[in-house]
Amino acid sequence: MGFCFSSRPFFFLLISSLVLFPNLELSPMAESGSEITTLVYKGCAKQAFTDPAGLYSQALSAMFQTLVSQSMKLKFYKTTTGTAQTTINGLFQCRGDLSSNECYSCVSRLSSLSDKLCGSRTIGSRIQLHGCYMLYEVAGFAQISGMQMLFKTCGAGGAAANGGGNGFEEKRDTAFSFLENGVVTNHGFFAMNYQSVYVLGQCEGDVGDSDCGNCIKSAVQRAKIECVTSKSGQIYLHKCFITYAYYANGLPKRLPSSSFSSSSSGQNSGKTVAIILGGGVGIGFAVILLMFARNSMKKRVGKSHFI
Repeated sequence: MGFCFSSRPFFFLLISSLVLFPNLELSPMAESGSEITTLVYKGCAKQAFTDPAGLYSQALSAMFQTLVSQSMKLKFYKTTTGTAQTTINGLFQCRGDLSSNECYSCVSRLSSLSDKLCGSRTIGSRIQLHGCYMLYEVAGFAQISGMQMLFKTCGAGGAAANGGGNGFEEKRDTAFSFLENGVVTNHGFFAMNYQSVYVLGQCEGDVGDSDCGNCIKSAVQRAKIECVTSKSGQIYLHKCFITYAYYANGLPKRLPSSSFSSSSSGQNSGKTVAIILGGGVGIGFAVILLMFARNSMKKRVGKSHFI
């Protein structure tokens, strides 16, 4: 009886973890290099700066060089270049599941794309790829709200569009609720699979946990309104984004290009959460075995006194 009573909390931990989260997977999946550098959208200011002396161009070039060099060791970086009259603010952000080489490769493409898609003299630009994005703006350029929607897509072809069956919206909403909490506890990023619904969210690297949670909640509400019953969608706000997709035949080994996948400021991905959960269950199971062995030893010792 001693064994049954002592091991009950650990046994309950093991069983409850398996019962409550039978379809929960928290490890994000990497994409190929070509998918990472696929363009999601561009945002270009209509105004252009006047630059007869080339001062803005020099400041912009210096900013691009700084961002690219920092992408070899960081996944989020913010900087300011130029003088008081030619100040330019810029930043880049990579998905947290990218390696340093992948982040560098992605960010390296952004400056040329900005020049190609928006022109070399626009006073503000945002270029978003599937693996990273970059934005810059001349100081004094009008800011937009962190909750303002920049871009959306609803629905997709291929595996993600094969129907969710009965209860899809409930599955999606449950996954969204995990996402809303996960981005806060993981400091800016969360990705998971719940009953074949893959959800992922990320906030800009300098956004606090509380503001990040509010931003993601706003994006979730937008998805429910804008995409209604779509089996996949992406909502990009100014300071955060979410993406979701239903895979009727199970998640592929490599997810198709969908969006970011990790905290911009270097936080660990949902993989860490999976390790913690699995480790806790493993420890509980190991303790059960040890206690069982200990109780068995006690029984043997007790019997030896009566021999």
